[in-house]
Amino acid sequence: MNKKLVLASASPSRKMLLERAGVEFTVRVSGVDENVPAGYTPAQTVECLAERKGRAVFQLCPDCTVISADSVVSIDGMILGKPTDDEDAKVTLRRLSGRTHEIFTGVCLLSGTKQEVFHSVTQVTFYPLTEEEIAEYVAMGESRGRAGSYGIEGKGVTLVQSICGDYSNIVGLPVAETLRRLKQLGNP
Repeated sequence: MNKKLVLASASPSRKMLLERAGVEFTVRVSGVDENVPAGYTPAQTVECLAERKGRAVFQLCPDCTVISADSVVSIDGMILGKPTDDEDAKVTLRRLSGRTHEIFTGVCLLSGTKQEVFHSVTQVTFYPLTEEEIAEYVAMGESRGRAGSYGIEGKGVTLVQSICGDYSNIVGLPVAETLRRLKQLGNP
C-alpha cells in the first residue's frame, strides 16, 4: 500500500516540479536550523540539510513517506548563498559570468524504517555577461532569494550557455532520479 507522500520543502520550484511529474503530495515545512559545520563540502552540506529537514518532518508524520531536499550553487569549491541585496547579486553574477559552476541538490527519502540520502550535481556554464545584462537581470528582481542569484526557470535561462546534467536539479530537485529511488524504496 502506498503511503501518503509529503514534500518537506517550502520551495515553490520543488512543488512545481513534482506537480508537473504528476505526483500527488502535501507540503510540510520543517523550519530546521540550516547551519552546517565549517568545512563541509557542497555535497556534504546539501545531504546534511536534506536529511535534517526530512527527519524533522518525518517525526511529525511517521506514517507518511517524506521527500526533502536542499540545493546550493558552488564555484571554485565555494558555496554561493542567496544574495543579501541587489549589489550582492551583481557581485555573484559577475563571478559566474563566462564560467562554469555547479548546482548540488541533496535529497532525503524517508519511509517506515527505510532512509536514503543522495545528491545530484549539474554543471552550468554562463555566457560572458555585460554589466548592462547583469544590471537589467538584477533589476527584474528574479535574483532575490535565489542561491547563485539566478533562477533558470525564468529569465535567468538567457544567462545560461550550456548545462551538463539534470535540468530539474538546477530548478531544485532531480525529479526522475528521486522518483526512481522512491520506487526502489517501495513507494511508487
